[in-house]
Amino acid sequence: MAGKQLNVLTTLDQAKTQWYHFMAIVIAGMGFFTDAYDLFCISLVSKLLGRIYYTDLTKPDPGSLPPNVSAAVNGVALCGTLAGQLFFGWLGDKLGRKSVYGFTLILMVLCSVASGLSLGHTPKGVIATLCFFRFWLGFGIGGDYPLSATIMSEYANKKTRGAFIAAVFAMQGFGILFGAIVALVVSAGFRNSFPAPAYEVDRAGSLVPEADYAWRIILMFGTIPAALTYYWRMKMPETARYTALIARNAKQAAADMSKVLNAEIVEDAAAGADRDGAGGGSNEWGLFSSQFVRRHGLHLVATTTAWFLLDIAFYSQNLFQKDIFSKVGWIPAAKTMNAVEEVFRIARAQALIALCGTIPGYWFTVALIDVVGRFAIQLMGFFMMTVFMLGLAVPYHHWTTAGHHTGFVVMYGFTFFFANFGPNSTTFIVPAEIFPARLRSTCHGISAAAGKAGAIVGAFGFLYAAQDKEKPEPGYKPGIGIRNALFVLAGTNFLGMVMTLLVPESKGMSLEEISKEAVDDEEATA
Repeated sequence: MAGKQLNVLTTLDQAKTQWYHFMAIVIAGMGFFTDAYDLFCISLVSKLLGRIYYTDLTKPDPGSLPPNVSAAVNGVALCGTLAGQLFFGWLGDKLGRKSVYGFTLILMVLCSVASGLSLGHTPKGVIATLCFFRFWLGFGIGGDYPLSATIMSEYANKKTRGAFIAAVFAMQGFGILFGAIVALVVSAGFRNSFPAPAYEVDRAGSLVPEADYAWRIILMFGTIPAALTYYWRMKMPETARYTALIARNAKQAAADMSKVLNAEIVEDAAAGADRDGAGGGSNEWGLFSSQFVRRHGLHLVATTTAWFLLDIAFYSQNLFQKDIFSKVGWIPAAKTMNAVEEVFRIARAQALIALCGTIPGYWFTVALIDVVGRFAIQLMGFFMMTVFMLGLAVPYHHWTTAGHHTGFVVMYGFTFFFANFGPNSTTFIVPAEIFPARLRSTCHGISAAAGKAGAIVGAFGFLYAAQDKEKPEPGYKPGIGIRNALFVLAGTNFLGMVMTLLVPESKGMSLEEISKEAVDDEEATA
């Protein structure tokens, strides 16, 4: 039989948009701002790391990170993120969303600082300590995914819930842009204070000793926004849905939300005692039960595979756009610049892509997701990403010839736009809505971890696959080339579009209605 909705949950579902909604977006969103900064700023400084620690002055080109080192530096934080998503996702359902929310932020702050302080007497020692701290930085970042998404979905009203969760995730775009701006400012400051010739003019003089501080400052700057929001995270009450449906204290949930909403919510102390795991009822089934498989098995398959396929393309594009821009001629050859100038050029290119493609795509999702729906936006996004990837791959030789580089960048920017006005946003939103409260954080963590597995495939695979068949970079084996790699990414986007067909629409429904928490097993599977 259908259960009666608790007063506190009904009030939350019907609440008008007010100040606490925006506070929750900012508090949760600043975590994602920091996440994006920390994950993607490494792409801004990896070329500089190669110059500082691996330059051989007897060679005509400046140093670059060896293949195994480059893969480790770019991918280790993603490995940590995957582990953190699984662990903190599970912990969020066991101990509460708020209980572990502050810990993830502290871990991010400490490891971000430690990454910049990576020390050693040899290049191997510096890179090893950098990778160690970036793994644990990623572990903290991983916890932010399921916790932020779950907290925002459980705070929001059902009318604008999609826009609120999307707004939290959209802060990722500003984090990417902020990283590029910080790198621009830092590199411009070092360039003006310590002028140096290009590598081809003076090999030794092109790398000033002070450049070693530049990458450290850029990495450590991510601690500031995270630290600023810690106090407010600790002030947030536990979500009403966790307190009422999992901790089974509906009266406390009503008291917490009465303060937040500035409205009196009355709940019987015994309300919810027979709901969601209480009293041996039929809703005690867990993640590995046959009931979960019947009710949500296909949903979990859809959310994990779609996120996995999306992140193969999204992270390979983000982490290695500097290499793509160099190969199509948008960024000059490394030997024609000094070390700090190269950081400046890479940061400028990334800032332009973020401004023109990444950020607008996120906010188109915020504006339209509760109008168009999750399913339509995800399907459209995957389709358009497939189209633009093919648009880059089919006439690739045309884009790489002089005079056509701008066209390549425009097309490349559109793939970012439709990733963010599409599956990069919806794969984050949907898992926070369609699973029951006691498994919501866990299932979001599993879905997000599948995405990071895709990101690891993209980060490691694209690095090797994109190597030229005839002239791979030093230390690399011949690959399939950028053109064929773009065809592969187009194929993964198409598969993502197919898997989207299994994703349910959750627009305008309460979380309990979507997950069928208010009905017993017999009715849910009838």
